[in-house]
Amino acid sequence: MHEPLLIITTLDDDARAREIGGLLVEKRLAACVTVLPGSTSIYEWEGEIQEDSEHVLLIKSRAECYEALEELLLDEHPYELPEIIAVPITHGLEGYLDWIEETTDP
Repeated sequence: MHEPLLIITTLDDDARAREIGGLLVEKRLAACVTVLPGSTSIYEWEGEIQEDSEHVLLIKSRAECYEALEELLLDEHPYELPEIIAVPITHGLEGYLDWIEETTDP
């Protein structure tokens, strides 16, 4: 079995979040992208505290796809410095993890 990953990014626009999510699945870089609307991010940027409404993308993929997935996100993402975090999935329903592997191509 290949190493499954959960990749997280955020976007400020629902339509753009869905577009990027669809592109990742279409290109088989992600098995599934869940868009969670209505989150609030509070962070410091250029010396100022910011508070923005965002949509969180939970991207289910695998390590072999990460490099191409990150490149696509950087090309398509509107932020100057997007959040792109990959977390290894160490445990999960075996059938679901198999499905991630079967539906993604590096």
